[in-house]
Amino acid sequence: MARASGSPLSFRPRPGSIPESPGVYRFRDEHGRVIYVGKAKSLRQRLNSYFADFSALHPRTQTMLTTAAGVDWTVVATEVEALQLEYSWIKEYDPRFNVKYRDDKSYPYLAVTMGEDFPRVQVMRGAKRKGTRYFGPYSHAWAIRETVDLLLRVFPVRTCSAGVFKRAGQIGRPCLLGYIDKCSAPCVGRVTPEEHRALAEDFCDFMAGNTGRFIKRLEKEMREAAGEQEYERAARLRDDIQALQRALEKQAVVLGEGTDADVIALAEDPLEAAVQVFYVRGGRIRGQRGWVVDKVEETSPGELVEQFLLQMYAEANAESMPREVLVPALPPDCDAVAELLSEQRRARVEVRVPQRGDKKALMETVERNAKESLAQHKIRRASDLTTRSKALQEIADALDLDQAPLRIECYDVSHLQGENVVASMVVFEDGLARKSEYRRFAVKTKEGDVASIHEVITRRFRRYLEERSATGELAPDDDDGHGPIDPETGRPRKFAYPPNLVVVDGAGPQAAAAQRALDELGIDDVAVCGLAKRLEEVWLPGDDQPVIMPRSSEGLYLLQRVRDEAHRFAITYHRTKRSKTVKESVLDQVPGLGPARRQALLKHFGSVKKLREATTAEICEVPGIGPSIAEVIVSKLKGESP
Repeated sequence: MARASGSPLSFRPRPGSIPESPGVYRFRDEHGRVIYVGKAKSLRQRLNSYFADFSALHPRTQTMLTTAAGVDWTVVATEVEALQLEYSWIKEYDPRFNVKYRDDKSYPYLAVTMGEDFPRVQVMRGAKRKGTRYFGPYSHAWAIRETVDLLLRVFPVRTCSAGVFKRAGQIGRPCLLGYIDKCSAPCVGRVTPEEHRALAEDFCDFMAGNTGRFIKRLEKEMREAAGEQEYERAARLRDDIQALQRALEKQAVVLGEGTDADVIALAEDPLEAAVQVFYVRGGRIRGQRGWVVDKVEETSPGELVEQFLLQMYAEANAESMPREVLVPALPPDCDAVAELLSEQRRARVEVRVPQRGDKKALMETVERNAKESLAQHKIRRASDLTTRSKALQEIADALDLDQAPLRIECYDVSHLQGENVVASMVVFEDGLARKSEYRRFAVKTKEGDVASIHEVITRRFRRYLEERSATGELAPDDDDGHGPIDPETGRPRKFAYPPNLVVVDGAGPQAAAAQRALDELGIDDVAVCGLAKRLEEVWLPGDDQPVIMPRSSEGLYLLQRVRDEAHRFAITYHRTKRSKTVKESVLDQVPGLGPARRQALLKHFGSVKKLREATTAEICEVPGIGPSIAEVIVSKLKGESP
């Protein structure tokens, strides 16, 4: 093991000392704690990449290396062994720089306690227990209870707690379920332990997807009962069949009857990722589950998938493993991952990306669920008052502000190759979007993003100074105490409130341009920073190096949300303006068609597409458009020569 402190180069292993074999490595901090675990096909090649050019590494990797004080490794024989050892070390050491998936909520399972003398069917959450078979997970506990209620007609397995079971045995009288034939009442000896276990095994077989044989058996018994004129028994068997069929109907058929697969999809942003899994057994969706993860290190979709598969299946039993795992991107060591999963299942497991057909369509559905899960996670995280307060304080600490920035304005510029340049201003107050105060700008300068930022900041704060001057410093506040109001409309003036912090989408040059605009206007009580999109770095005006906020920081998360909202708002405005320009440019080609006539045509038909589909007679209905000009319009829009 190499060990030292300070620069990563100070603990770089001696040249030639790292083996070229596959293996697993651990970075440790100065206290000996493992902070990162990784695997490699070639340990020498992988570890040398950390020390070759420190300045070229991703900032998050740089942070890991500057935190580390040593590195060691273990050689293994195969890539599969490397995967196994990597997972066991991650589980043992819980390194801070490794990806960790966590449930986005606690999902309920349908559990059958096969390890007990009298197995019990129940709803379970949390860690799985040895000797218990699990089915699901389900989105809601009531969905499990509905399914169980239907199945108990056919498989009357015990569902009571240990206390109720013991008391019923002591008094010699079963509970209500025993009287209505939804429990075989093993507590009072109506069935033997062996018979009750057989019922529990049949229940598990049905939940595992082996449904056909039970329905066929009941149908055969029903026909026999009817043939023997035992109509009451036949009617009960008919009801049992219908109960099983209703239980199956609750699970949508999405793929072929023999399909046994887990469908996994990702939704991610630079800080977090959400994973959704649909469990398909016998062609039916048996359950759904979601996870979220903080992306501590720069990670590709394939690497996220690999880490997820290891954490999800490493301790799964063979019965719960699918024959097929459908993923959005193949892991870097796909063959090794598939081999490891196959060993776990004791049969072949295929890992692949669906390309077409029903499986591709289902993957798209799971992906939509993942995007919704990530969006809901962001909303929950943003709506928490304590979290918002922490985020604002972290921003203040990182930027060395005197107080938390209760009002943040963010600016973004959008254009297409320098044309139709627009900018957006979004406002967050107390960590929440205040959409009524969003503004948008048609940018006049054509000199690039830096000049555009300077123009927009100048225009926004010049308006602020003008409105403050017009109303005076002691102008009346609105009902919320937010500042000066317009006496004519009774509403707050558009640019009346100054922010505590201005955020611009970009790095040092953009931040410097915003600061220069404020300095030229004599405004010295508004802080400025830039947020670079690619590396999520925070730049202060005039600084040569960015402020690196922790990836798990609530403050960075809030800044990212503000920046992303400004980007969305700018893109929306840019698309609207570009669309309008395209419409006008098409009609500009029609000779004799002035601005008034163009506007009248668009107002009458609503779009160029509908105008293109119109006949000469229909165009003549527009005021100011005669037959001759209508023919020219039709010819031009249909690509014909007039």
